[in-house]
Amino acid sequence: MSASSSRPVLRVSGEGRAARSDLLPTEEPVEFRLQRVPIAVLMRTPGDDEELARGFALTEGIILHPEELAEVRALPGLDGAGRYELVLAEGIHVDEEQFRRNLYATSSCGVCGKASIDAVRVAAPPLPGGPVVPSGLLLELVDSMRAAQAGFDATGGLHAAAAFTGEGEFLGAREDVGRHNAMDKLVGHLSSRRWPMGELVVTVSGRVSFELVQKAAVAGISVLAGVSAASSLAVDLAGELGLTVAGFVRPGGFNLYTHPHRISP
Repeated sequence: MSASSSRPVLRVSGEGRAARSDLLPTEEPVEFRLQRVPIAVLMRTPGDDEELARGFALTEGIILHPEELAEVRALPGLDGAGRYELVLAEGIHVDEEQFRRNLYATSSCGVCGKASIDAVRVAAPPLPGGPVVPSGLLLELVDSMRAAQAGFDATGGLHAAAAFTGEGEFLGAREDVGRHNAMDKLVGHLSSRRWPMGELVVTVSGRVSFELVQKAAVAGISVLAGVSAASSLAVDLAGELGLTVAGFVRPGGFNLYTHPHRISP
């Protein structure tokens, strides 16, 4: 499967109309099962599905440590690219009904189908005091994320999440049609190397939403920066959990919503 799909379009401009083809971000469902019970259907961009599954299991609190998930197994004979079994490690027991979503999650909503707001307040570890990031470096990190957005360059329609150390070392980036999926793919990618994530900065390409703050906090990420606004609930949760949130991170400055001690002048 590809992250982009070609479709015919009619291009309208001041010069008139012209038939052409355009690359669109691919959006398709993926189903995750736990102990043979379907627990979620996500609308996502195909690719890095195993990382998405691992990140989803961690940030939704299905498992508390990467080692509790033995493998992510493609289900044979059922379009394996779209259905996966979360295989728990020996001795790990989870009530799958606790995590079954009432509805599928669209690409724009990471918490759809949750019974209540309280249900998404997954227990998060105490966040570290750092890193302390210079303001100028934070702006550079957003530029570095943008340079890694090959899918966005091709389609104009994919979100991104990227991770960096407090010194600016690039640790990886992932793209997806859903901003929360990009975060889960990134967490799944990094989780085999470090857990909790510790003193990291994660940048995201759009709005800082409640579900992004929740997922960052559960992963132990202490700084979350977006190129667009933060929602009121995201700011409230970040303030409660001790996470630094910055928004509108663009040339010329940014807004610091919570815990500004991690961003130096």
